Amino acid sequence: MTPLEARLAALAAAGATVTYGALARDLGLRMGELTAALEATMDADAAAGRPFRAAVCAGRLAQGLPAAGFFLKAAELGRFGAGDDPAGFATAQRAALQAAAPLTDS
Repeated sequence: MTPLEARLAALAAAGATVTYGALARDLGLRMGELTAALEATMDADAAAGRPFRAAVCAGRLAQGLPAAGFFLKAAELGRFGAGDDPAGFATAQRAALQAAAPLTDS
């Protein structure tokens, strides 16, 4: 598991979100590197039929929602349509991630 995957899994298990900037800083990545890595997780998640782990990210000015690129990528992967509600989609993805998270002793 990569450091990004581990961080996304921990956030999902906790039902928490993180801004893209904070995540990039925490992992020592440039924003472009983080974006590419998140899109790669979305490709893998779609191929495996899993909820999008990238849903735990939130745009700084997006009122707690992922950035527009998340929804564009989800649409490209056939999971988000033009008439879909972004907030509802993000909430459903986050709930599915938390429900699927392994239980830990914390």
